[in-house]
Amino acid sequence: MNKINKQPLTLIYPLPAFMVSCGNSADEYNIISIAWTGTICSTPPMCYVSVRKERYSYPIIKQNMEFVINYTTKDLLYAMDWCGRNSGSDFNKFKEMQLTPEKGVLVNCPVIKESPVNIECKVKDIIPLGSHDMFIADVVHIQVAEHFTNPKTGTVNIQNNELIAYSQGNYLELGKLIEQAGFS
Repeated sequence: MNKINKQPLTLIYPLPAFMVSCGNSADEYNIISIAWTGTICSTPPMCYVSVRKERYSYPIIKQNMEFVINYTTKDLLYAMDWCGRNSGSDFNKFKEMQLTPEKGVLVNCPVIKESPVNIECKVKDIIPLGSHDMFIADVVHIQVAEHFTNPKTGTVNIQNNELIAYSQGNYLELGKLIEQAGFS
């Protein structure tokens, strides 16, 4: 296999395509589309979102030190893309996309009712990185739609649920199980 050399760039794809909700009062509720996110610790459960300082949601998350990661399905793709292309300083994104803000269980910011999985997070640390700052957070509560769980075991099952990933300016639908980890 022949290979060519490339300058450093962001090439770790695909990434999740999530809607992150924030704001502790109805007048500051906002949704930001996020791909720079992931799990960073299993015990205790921790995750991160990386946000540019100039984004409308940045000071809201920084001030309130909490946010909610809301899964995006195929049905929510238009809303997720629109929320990533428009600023909360210009629009009430919940109203424009006809999404329902519901109070979180352990956070004051809203969860998106229409999203099948809501991961409530409390920020522990903020790390300046360059173009983005990383908000490192504890996962404090999760709400999962029943159809995303295995009725026998109660485990979360994301296969065949039309989840969306982001890759180099494109959206991909996930869901085909190839093998279970440990099959080798």
